Amino acid sequence: MDSKQLFENIKRKKSFLCIGLDTDITKVPRIVLEAEYPLFEFNKKIIDATADLTVAYKPNIAFYESLGAAGWINLELTANYIRENHPDIFLIADAKRGDIGNTSKMYAKAFYEKNDFHSITVSPYMGEDSVTPFLSYPDKWVILLALTSNTGASDFQMMKEEGTNKRLFEKVIENSTKWGNVNNLMYVVGATKAEMLADIRKIIPKHFLLIPGVGAQGGSLEEVVKYGMNKQCGLIVNSSRAIIYADCTDRFAFVAREQAFLIQQEMQGLLKKHKLI
Repeated sequence: MDSKQLFENIKRKKSFLCIGLDTDITKVPRIVLEAEYPLFEFNKKIIDATADLTVAYKPNIAFYESLGAAGWINLELTANYIRENHPDIFLIADAKRGDIGNTSKMYAKAFYEKNDFHSITVSPYMGEDSVTPFLSYPDKWVILLALTSNTGASDFQMMKEEGTNKRLFEKVIENSTKWGNVNNLMYVVGATKAEMLADIRKIIPKHFLLIPGVGAQGGSLEEVVKYGMNKQCGLIVNSSRAIIYADCTDRFAFVAREQAFLIQQEMQGLLKKHKLI
């Protein structure tokens, strides 16, 4: 799936929503705990209820790894289910990997070959040779951490380079654009840093951006679009807890759909406003 195909999917669904499957075994409704694979059972119901409203799903790998081997089975079942039943969905492994070349090569094999994700989030801290193994796969994407929405982001990401006054996240983006292109490299930018998107778009006007932080974290979708949308939309906006944990009863999937629909309707209006649909 390249950027053109991703944009076509956005136009068709009138949505640039990504739903984060941060599926916490301590938060899922009691009814799914009776299943052999409760995380998968929960995910399956969320997916079936929302697949027509979203262009991407993003399992956060930590919630599966924390359960050991059983967690990995739940993850594989989820990824397989999405690919087999909703092949138009962009599948993101939110794994935040990044290590020396040999290790990154094995991470890439795990997520691109074993689980067949379309993309993986990667930390750029160790530099080019830690990222390029992920970029060696045709039709796969790297989603590089650029400017995150957590409190500690300012500890390093906002540091300014002496002489140029460029912030570290800007240097990361500038340097990394040489490693890939608009069809295999996108960037994570937190929704709570929406005002920074104008500066980021000066560096990468055509790349897609994955935007977490809308919903429970308080990011504004309208602000994200104002500063970050481009001629191909260029945005995949993630919401996790505000959708998947909107209800803890047997009606959880129905309520999740209601929440996803509200976001999709807002996105549809914004796409029309910017004359993209």
